[in-house]
Amino acid sequence: MAPGAPSYRLGSLGATLARSSAVATFRLLPTAPSGSPPFDPGDPLNAFDELVDIVARLRGEGGCPWDRAQTPQTLRPYVLEESYEVLDAIDLGDAKLLRKELGDVLFQIVLLAQMHSEAGDFDMGDVLAAINRKMVDRHPHVFANEALDLHGDVDPTEVGLAAWEKRKAKERSADASVLDGVPRALPALLRAHRVSEKAAATGFDWPDVTGVRAKLSEELAELDEAMANGDEEAIGEELGDVFFTLVNLGRHLPVGGETALRQATSKFESRFRRVEALCRDRGLSPHDASSEELEAMWEEAKGEAR
Repeated sequence: MAPGAPSYRLGSLGATLARSSAVATFRLLPTAPSGSPPFDPGDPLNAFDELVDIVARLRGEGGCPWDRAQTPQTLRPYVLEESYEVLDAIDLGDAKLLRKELGDVLFQIVLLAQMHSEAGDFDMGDVLAAINRKMVDRHPHVFANEALDLHGDVDPTEVGLAAWEKRKAKERSADASVLDGVPRALPALLRAHRVSEKAAATGFDWPDVTGVRAKLSEELAELDEAMANGDEEAIGEELGDVFFTLVNLGRHLPVGGETALRQATSKFESRFRRVEALCRDRGLSPHDASSEELEAMWEEAKGEAR
């Protein structure tokens, strides 16, 4: 680390807990370099300090022109891309790749915090202190002595998603919606899941999967009617209702809609790539093969996958 730079060393709860008479807050206290232990590259806390220092140097005088030119808005596509690469690594079950992609996401986080630190808004310590505070307060059943009593009559020993949403609700203003925290920029399928999940936490939900399945049949019948009438506006509305109901069906099943669709898409991709390979083996292009030939090769690819 650079001389005089703060160290984001964390205590047993992730930060030093400082209490006043009215409120408890986490405070990340700088550690003087002279009092710090020798740098250990295997120590995740030292490694995090080093990353913060690297990013500050990249953004500082004599740093990297590209990093210095970035703004939070220009980083948006990179944050999104790196997040999706984390999801790909998870789906592949590739721990080595996941380690790499998590590092790329962490770099984006530290870079964004550095930009706002330069603007005087907040720094990495504020980011860490806020998440530490939130996690402790949202888990009073774990941190009974450290959590603030922010949640009124919510049983502090209650656990699970419903308890989490109740505690979040107690922290909101009286006129806030439980849906306010769902980003509009989420992919449509994921946003539908999160919106319905948050609504369900208030009790607005089907009691079991049979109710959702019946609703799906109802929505499919309405889509059939709109298609039969050739009403494009109604078709769009009813198709959306079918998708939304399917998301809720997935929410009531062991595998959610996002996971199921990703798996189905991967399965289709694998089989179609095999069809392309079969076409090449037979001196054909998928564009030139007949529908009957493509169907036969598709069935062959399915059989090989079983």
